[in-house]
Amino acid sequence: MSAFIQQLPALLGVVIGALGSYLAVVRSDGARFRREQSARWEERRLAVYADYASTLKQTVTLACRAASHLGNDPHPHPLSPEEATPRLAEATLARDPAGEALLLLGSPRVVEKARAWVTVVLEMEQVLRDGTRDPAAWRALVERHRVGRDGYYAAVREDLALPPGLSVRWQLPSADRS
Repeated sequence: MSAFIQQLPALLGVVIGALGSYLAVVRSDGARFRREQSARWEERRLAVYADYASTLKQTVTLACRAASHLGNDPHPHPLSPEEATPRLAEATLARDPAGEALLLLGSPRVVEKARAWVTVVLEMEQVLRDGTRDPAAWRALVERHRVGRDGYYAAVREDLALPPGLSVRWQLPSADRS
């Protein structure tokens, strides 16, 4: 019995060490799982944010082409109302599921900025449906669209802890190459 008692501290040390090792592994695995899960959700949110922006951009491009036909926009590839209407309807149909995914996965601030941006896009579509010919009003709408897009991208970057990006107002080369 005395041999057992002499080895008891060593045996307790092995049991305590094994238990500590097990707890450390369980805790480490749990932390790794949470990090991986967080990374997967961030990747998914980035995809949803990008998809939504892409669907809005498609609508804006079509709107600018149709507005060019009305004389409101300088887009070099005008699109008649007959050609624009079905394409805008398709863009709207694509925007709906992207918007639902955004509502499901987006942060409140990103959703708020997306609503501000899409409101301007809807106003652009209304100008086209009305057949309004007012280049100054159209330019103001395009500027509001750019501000809305800037706000949306800034909110997305903040939500995903991305570094600040470039402004969406790119300087295009001058058409006059004298």
